[in-house]
Amino acid sequence: MSFDNFCAAFKSSTTIFAMRRIAYRQCAVAAAVVAVALVAGCATAERVPLQEKFGSGGMHSRLFDAPPAQTCEAGRLALLSQGYLVDGTREDLVEGSKSFQPSADSHVQMTIRVVCVADAGNSGITLGFVTGLQDSYTVKKSNNSASLGVPALGSLSLPFSASSESLVKVGSQTVTSVAFYDSFFDILQRYLVERDPGAQAGHELPPAPLPGALLLNND
Repeated sequence: MSFDNFCAAFKSSTTIFAMRRIAYRQCAVAAAVVAVALVAGCATAERVPLQEKFGSGGMHSRLFDAPPAQTCEAGRLALLSQGYLVDGTREDLVEGSKSFQPSADSHVQMTIRVVCVADAGNSGITLGFVTGLQDSYTVKKSNNSASLGVPALGSLSLPFSASSESLVKVGSQTVTSVAFYDSFFDILQRYLVERDPGAQAGHELPPAPLPGALLLNND
């Protein structure tokens, strides 16, 4: 083979190699673009829709013919009667919590808050709001190997291990059961009547929206 033919063959092979490198780079870029598009598509598909709706429903509220302090006191007694630990109380607010364990590896904590607001036109009438929040936890187990520090030898790992458990929060949700709130309002009203026999039963708000207030409607 002459020197000219060798040079021509070398240039041809170099050109082919360069074209292959360009093709490989283009394929890599295209693959990256496709991967990004797939990830974006998955993120869009997993988007959670808006859960809240606002309306004039009275699931969380009742009107009581009693002052706010008396109504919240009845709410405190209602919580205590059901085994709730009352964390804080004021004349216009009371909050309690209770723990449940549906299974060996799960834990649920229910928190109920009662807010008592005086009616704008009559301080002897109370607008009571009740909200239940349920937090869910699971037991997380971890194994830790024991070690012993020796000045001459350093740290030695012993042939046994210690396990530890901790609660990890996995969910939190506002209670949206109408029966749940109806049963609590019934207990609250019972204690309200016991302390004041003249108090009338609580009743739901009218369907028209209250001025300057929004009530949750989770039906």
